[in-house]
Amino acid sequence: MRTVNVFKRTLWLACSALFISILLVSSLLTACAQPAVFNTETVRPEDVGLSSDALNQIGTTLNADIADGKINGVVLLVARNGKTAYLKSFGTRDADNKVPMTSDSIFRIFSMTKSLTAVSIAMLMEDGKLALTDPVSKYIPAFKNMKVAQITQDKDGNDVVTLVQANREITIKDLATHTSGLGYWFLLPTALQNIYLQAGMADLEGLTNAQVCDKIANLPLAENPGTLYRYGMNYDVLGRVIEVISGMTLDQFFAERIYKPLKMKDSGFQVAARDEDRLVYLDPAWPLSIDPTSPYRKFWSGGGGSVSTAPDYARFAQMLLNGGQLDGVRLLKPETVALITSDQLGPLGDRKDSMYVPGKGYGEGFDFYVRVDDPASNAPGSVGAFTKDGIAGTCYWVDPKENLVAVFMISSTSLGQYYRFSMGPAIYQAITK
Repeated sequence: MRTVNVFKRTLWLACSALFISILLVSSLLTACAQPAVFNTETVRPEDVGLSSDALNQIGTTLNADIADGKINGVVLLVARNGKTAYLKSFGTRDADNKVPMTSDSIFRIFSMTKSLTAVSIAMLMEDGKLALTDPVSKYIPAFKNMKVAQITQDKDGNDVVTLVQANREITIKDLATHTSGLGYWFLLPTALQNIYLQAGMADLEGLTNAQVCDKIANLPLAENPGTLYRYGMNYDVLGRVIEVISGMTLDQFFAERIYKPLKMKDSGFQVAARDEDRLVYLDPAWPLSIDPTSPYRKFWSGGGGSVSTAPDYARFAQMLLNGGQLDGVRLLKPETVALITSDQLGPLGDRKDSMYVPGKGYGEGFDFYVRVDDPASNAPGSVGAFTKDGIAGTCYWVDPKENLVAVFMISSTSLGQYYRFSMGPAIYQAITK
């Protein structure tokens, strides 16, 4: 009997020790799996393998551009290993009134909105509420019988547009990869530009997302779905798909599913009266300008209508770098983030022509411009890094290999592409290890 009791006691002790060990290992793994809390309290750049001198040189260059009158002001944030190494503002956000730029200045981010829409679509996909192969007409019936424009010339050389039935329906993936045949009016052949302008596509601010999509569905496609990358109003249609599926307006969906979980307190489609003094000036006469302070605005453009700050957007970008989570809150699975931020175009991408917006050396995920070529063949960068910009100068980069996030914000009607292609290499040059 005593032998049995000793055996039971020994077995109990061994099991207890094993259980405690399992708990300790489990706790350690759980702690390791949780990313550090991301905030904008800066650390020494050298602590995360960046050069203070190189980053400060970027600031010197930006100050020179401001002094030369190229731009009014800038905010730049660079983070590595989940820590902010550089966050500085330069110049003014309103040159006429000499209002200084601050790190929490609010910018119109235009097409960087597409990244938010892409994540929203991915969330609904994970929720089992849509599939990438779904026809858009499943959610917006007006897209059932789309027509394609065939452009020829008459004997006098004038354009003649003939409409023919599209060879298949547009799918969700076609919209997500800009291969639907839809375009922006200002990026289309002249004959189609006229049709888009006559339909009022240059002035949509007083319409709802549903009304905008009714207009789009009556426009001819530039080519058959799935045959060519063409930058266009695809993400405005996806914005409406999100509304139909979720039962929320797009601004509500962003607020509930992205902004609140990620603590993006200064992001949205509208700027409240209390925050108007932080909104960075943009020429209202510019044809693509939007007024996020207008009480009459109804069009929540999934392709380009929102506003944000550099710190806010860095949280969104860090979530993507973390594989879909931030500060213990998960928005997407890692495999879903990998899908939407990897090249989906294949041979339809990596083009040299000026109409290919991502640029040579890049493919495209769900509107994320993904580096696909050898980094040594072009500007510095890593294969698999992705970026996105807005037409008024804002842009961001995420590089999983370097564990790097950068957000660059300006408000310029002419120099957006210049800074997208010049700031990225400058930031990479700051990497020391």
